[in-house]
Amino acid sequence: MIQSVWPYLAVVLLAAGLFPSLEKRYGWRVFSVLPPIVLTYLFVTALAVGGVWRTTPDIEAAQKALITQLLPALLFLLMVGCDLRAILRLGPRMLAVFACAMASILAAIVIAYLMFRHALPADGWKMLAALSATWTGGSANLVAVKQSIGLPDNLLPPVLLADALCYSLWVVVLFSAVRFAPTFNRWTRADSRPLPVAAAPQATGSASAGGALLWLGIALLVGNGAAAIAAMLPANGFLTTTAWTVLIATAAGLILARTPLAASPVPSPLAGALLACLVATLASQSNFAGMAAAPLFVLVGATVLLLHIALFVMAARLFRFDLFLCGISSLAQIGGVATAPVLAATYSRALVPAAVLLAMLGLVLGTGIGLFMAGVLSGLSPAAG
Repeated sequence: MIQSVWPYLAVVLLAAGLFPSLEKRYGWRVFSVLPPIVLTYLFVTALAVGGVWRTTPDIEAAQKALITQLLPALLFLLMVGCDLRAILRLGPRMLAVFACAMASILAAIVIAYLMFRHALPADGWKMLAALSATWTGGSANLVAVKQSIGLPDNLLPPVLLADALCYSLWVVVLFSAVRFAPTFNRWTRADSRPLPVAAAPQATGSASAGGALLWLGIALLVGNGAAAIAAMLPANGFLTTTAWTVLIATAAGLILARTPLAASPVPSPLAGALLACLVATLASQSNFAGMAAAPLFVLVGATVLLLHIALFVMAARLFRFDLFLCGISSLAQIGGVATAPVLAATYSRALVPAAVLLAMLGLVLGTGIGLFMAGVLSGLSPAAG
């Protein structure tokens, strides 16, 4: 049994890199159902429950330090690649479809919570707030909201499982629906005017060891600076010190995205590595106690997805949206930058940059949306009544 920090860190890092490496090397079909990030969480949780290490004071301190340092650094690096000007050049029609997709997801989450709130755990509203963050942004937003609102570690696995299974089902549905696009568009009387398609920002050059160390140092400095500023700001409600920290780090990344430094090829893969490390560290603190709520929460997630589809289809009919834009806008939020461009390429290669940009927009908004939904859902919880 591991009882000291460095062997513990070695195992966590190995586990963090295992499934992303297997996906890249072999591309097994299982990764289309359970993404590497989910498998990493479940695998490290199993190691923790199996007694591979014991949470000594030193290991506990290391876990806390890693989470505190990696979270704002991760969000900063993710934002560096987000060009808001390019997103705005997509035009009002595409942004309107994206906004309707987001509104329908959030409305569906509120309705589903009202349906299941008495069956869910007392912190069920936190679970759905975390789900709202990842279904409008991504896994990094989920982690940021989890830390900001204090979602218990044992309730994170059901959220990840519901996210993975419902997302996989939605991907299958959207790819299968391509052949029904003409029928759907006739029913919605879709606007056939061509869309202004902005190019997604492209990194230039190649990553190097020196560049990776430089960007890691910058990200950690920004994270510590954000924490120092956050400590001076008022903490109330859901704008905790942690929430202020992640929001400031996000803003810093968006500012740097307006500079030539955003063309560096380093931030994106480095952010992917930090995300895997952060999720593995979180998993190393948890256990399977919360998995008893997994079947119920998968049902809640499926209910949210069905309500989202119904509400979004109604919006498509009302505003004359076509199936292609609806599918891309929905998957850009629920699936993120990994799958939305693939769906867009199935529809039209010209829409691939738009799918990337919309997924980035979701990443920018996800943390703020999750914190907003935490405030809404907590007011609807049985304990607040």
